[in-house]
Amino acid sequence: MEAKKADLSALKIDRNKDENPAHAKYLKWGIGAVLSVIVIYLIVIAYQTLFDPAIEVRLVTAIMQSQSQSDAVLTANGYVVAQRKAAVASKGMGKLVYLGVVEGDRVVKDQVIARLEDNDIKAQLEQAKATLLFNQADLRDAENTYSRVSELLKSGASTPAEFDIADSRLKRVKASIELAKAQIMAAEVAMENTLIRAPFNGTVLTKNADVGEIVAPLAAGVNSKAAVVTIADMTSLQVEADVSESNIEKIIIEQDCEIRLDAYPDNAYPGFVDKIVPTADRAKATVMVKVGFKRYDKRVLPEMSAKVVFLKGAIDESQLVKKQILVVDKSAVVNRNGKQVVYLVRDDKASEVAIETGRDMGSYVEVKAGLVNGDRVIEKVSDKIINGVKVTIK
Repeated sequence: MEAKKADLSALKIDRNKDENPAHAKYLKWGIGAVLSVIVIYLIVIAYQTLFDPAIEVRLVTAIMQSQSQSDAVLTANGYVVAQRKAAVASKGMGKLVYLGVVEGDRVVKDQVIARLEDNDIKAQLEQAKATLLFNQADLRDAENTYSRVSELLKSGASTPAEFDIADSRLKRVKASIELAKAQIMAAEVAMENTLIRAPFNGTVLTKNADVGEIVAPLAAGVNSKAAVVTIADMTSLQVEADVSESNIEKIIIEQDCEIRLDAYPDNAYPGFVDKIVPTADRAKATVMVKVGFKRYDKRVLPEMSAKVVFLKGAIDESQLVKKQILVVDKSAVVNRNGKQVVYLVRDDKASEVAIETGRDMGSYVEVKAGLVNGDRVIEKVSDKIINGVKVTIK
């Protein structure tokens, strides 16, 4: 009874009472500090945007260039392509039993470079030859019979029916002989089709099949190969370059060019415009121009990337042996305090770099010291561009 009368109100939790007033105080201070930092940061950003804006600039690249490029009307990129190139395949289907070439081998026209299994065709050829011999032997008997019956018919000792039989037999034997000759020819053609020959003088670029694999015209089977090797005429190499539609009027047939391969940038080859392909690439808005070599060496290989410089006048081949020089756009070079300088962009700021200039090359100037190939500098430097000024790349 005493337990029932006990006062339980002391056990009630007062949720309105703050058990830790110091914690709430520190929390308010923390929130206030974070808000203050955010506000200060926004004020600084706004100040920099409104009162210290970055200068918008464009960049140009210091590049290696040949001395003849000062006479250039246009530069285009392309690839070396063999104009005579063939994926050599078999006319027949069978297992490859012989392959006599590998990549890099030179071949001459009609050279046997591979052979298919031909045992079944040899058997057919021998059978056709035997059939021909049999019919030729039968021909002599048929001719003798025909002659004898003809003479007997004239003397009345034979009947027209016997003559017709002899005549039909002779014609049938002659027809069998022609059929046997045709079968021999077909077997010989099939034998020839097992031989894979080079269609022209050239060099083997790729080997597409190996001995033991099945070769078929147009790769009829899932596991069969169509082309056995790919060959190219290395005397037909040209550079196929894409020229923008807007610049194609600058190109004319027989125009002199300078060709440089990316693999050998210090070596140039004289060239000329051989053909302007009379159609445009709709997707790229370009026209293909085929540039022939006036001379080249064995280092020039199909599918190498190349740069073609189309020249205003005749090419000076004495310039081709000279090394390329580093050049930069003239507008990027200014005179500050008696020094020639350019401006790089570092940490979003203009960084002044002194350079040593050389020859004037039209819209470019030679850089002898201070920059390296690939450096990007500010174009069209104005009086606002000084060392340390904040810039943004447009």
